Amino acid sequence: LLTLKNTKRKIFHPKRPWILASLHNGVIQLWDYRMCTLIDKFDEHDGPVRGIDFHKQQPLFVSGGDDYKIKSRTCVCVLTGHNHYVMCAQFHPSEDLVVSASLDQTVRVWDISGLRKKNLSPSAVETEVRGISGVDLFGASDAVVKHVLEGHDRGVNWAAFHPSMPLIVSGADDRQVKIWRMNESKAWELDTCRGHYNNVSCAVFHPRQELILSNSEDKSIRVWDMSKRTGVQTFRRDHDRFWVLGAHPNLNLFAAGHDSGMLVFKLERERPAYAVYGNMLYYVKDRFLRQLDFSSSKDTAVMQLRSGSKFPVFSMSYNPAENAVLLCTRATNLENSTYDLYSIPKESDSQNPDAPEGKRSSGLTAVWVARNRFAVLDRMHSLLIKNLKNEIVKKVQVPSCEEIFYAGTGSLLLRDADGVTLFDVQQKRSLATVKIAKVKYVVWSADTSHVALLAKHAIMICNRKLESLCSIHENIRVKSGAWDESGVFIYTTSNHIKYALTSGWRWRPPRLWMRGAAGSGWVRRRCCRVTTRSWRCATRGPRTSTSSPSSTSSPATWPSYAR
Repeated sequence: LLTLKNTKRKIFHPKRPWILASLHNGVIQLWDYRMCTLIDKFDEHDGPVRGIDFHKQQPLFVSGGDDYKIKSRTCVCVLTGHNHYVMCAQFHPSEDLVVSASLDQTVRVWDISGLRKKNLSPSAVETEVRGISGVDLFGASDAVVKHVLEGHDRGVNWAAFHPSMPLIVSGADDRQVKIWRMNESKAWELDTCRGHYNNVSCAVFHPRQELILSNSEDKSIRVWDMSKRTGVQTFRRDHDRFWVLGAHPNLNLFAAGHDSGMLVFKLERERPAYAVYGNMLYYVKDRFLRQLDFSSSKDTAVMQLRSGSKFPVFSMSYNPAENAVLLCTRATNLENSTYDLYSIPKESDSQNPDAPEGKRSSGLTAVWVARNRFAVLDRMHSLLIKNLKNEIVKKVQVPSCEEIFYAGTGSLLLRDADGVTLFDVQQKRSLATVKIAKVKYVVWSADTSHVALLAKHAIMICNRKLESLCSIHENIRVKSGAWDESGVFIYTTSNHIKYALTSGWRWRPPRLWMRGAAGSGWVRRRCCRVTTRSWRCATRGPRTSTSSPSSTSSPATWPSYAR
């Protein structure tokens, strides 16, 4: 969450992890959305800034505001025709077209090919623009109306082209999202998506999927299936109206501006569900369970998964004894979450893998606890123990928990809002508890002697008895982690790869003693880690030779701080 007040417009940089946000107070802010840090701000407008955009090739951006100013070179054309405020205007991604939305209740498509004929291409430089004389400010010949789309009953706030199809999406104060189709001669209304119960502020096509995103003053973001014209997901805020949406041109990233800030979010989970056993990695990709052999780097599809779920697989639990997997699917409404129990075929054609029949049931999470038993956290947050036929063997009363994780044979880790509990399924009792809020991932070492608990900004390393050995706090998001063969825990943040030891040592820079220039005595130099695995030494000041390690002594006889 980037806390920006009254965001009017936002745009992603096509290559760098940057986003521009224009504000109601006239300020433009440039953010690094990965680090959640403000890079720069620009205070050039008097009043709200309504539109901004990055140049696709050059290090430039353009802005326009209520002060009637466009900070971008020279005006080359004015498109006249709307008879009320123009709320939005967009270039077509590949054709010489512009779409505009207005409070006059219409959407207009403009043909600007005349500008290209006058050599005013989007890549034209400023000298070329100034060199053209006789530009008609009323656009009589340079830009003409191609289509007028009428169908909304109230003012239209937003209109946008589809990135590859001849489609337009619009959102208006009549609370409707409309889809329009066009060809060379005409344009017509294709369908309407209804569901918002206040003014629709913005609507955009998903860059790579057949989806539409819209947001509204009803404090919601809705995702629509283009083929069915039905809502598939809804995200709400309690107190903030939404005003604008932005989609990254290449990545699974979206941004939404509301009354009290801005959200940068992903629409679907990109991290594949996976499990590691020995030298084998099992993971889900494109409705297939795949197997990667670490020793040979051979990657093959071992089976095709059952269709029917519109949500990706969230997590996986692998049973090497039975060569079976549990695949959990997490729905937006958690009560609709399911899991599938599969037996992996022993032999399969990687070009045309088998599609075995799985056993599907409802449940938030399913985890193996024995060779022929697995635990299911059901929608009522109760714990069920099932057999390989997916039959309930027994029900276990557990402390209130939101999630369960594997913890070895006969044991589970139970997560609640404040911590994690080690639970013995056979004895039906809690063995230990540690305090760490909102753990997302649990990573066991190969011999299950140590476990790393990963939260959004924290890591806790514990032993098998869930006794805390090391606690780490990061200012940026912790992404993932894995155990090295020697017992070192390696983890990633949004922009670093780091490591920690079970002894609790982490990032303690070694101190080196070096003889300085004649007469200057000993100089202590401190090594600092940098992300390229090199070391940079910074002088920390002179010390007297009496407190320095002997130049002839071995490192083993040095003080511990000097080794």
